[in-house]
Amino acid sequence: MTRNVLFVCSQNRLRSPTAEQVFSTRADIEVASAGTNNDAVTPLTAELVAWADVIFVMEKEHRNKLQRRFKTHLKARLVCLDIPDDYEFMDPDLVRLLETKVSRLLP
Repeated sequence: MTRNVLFVCSQNRLRSPTAEQVFSTRADIEVASAGTNNDAVTPLTAELVAWADVIFVMEKEHRNKLQRRFKTHLKARLVCLDIPDDYEFMDPDLVRLLETKVSRLLP
């Protein structure tokens, strides 16, 4: 069975799109990414939250916003990766960090 995995950061410009790209080749999961800010490239919606089986947020602030705004739609497991906004899109250090942290939770 395929699981739906959502990656969330603030702007959906650097961290969550990187995570989406890194894990997009896996056959056992469907991936998407979104941002908690209103001006995000892909803003987080109730539909995306309801779609997800697992949601990875980059920071505690993202988890708090998501829980506040989408509490009634949240059925997914919610995991905070604690990855600060210190990386560019597809930064090799960010890719390694994501692979290490996410792979442990998505066997």
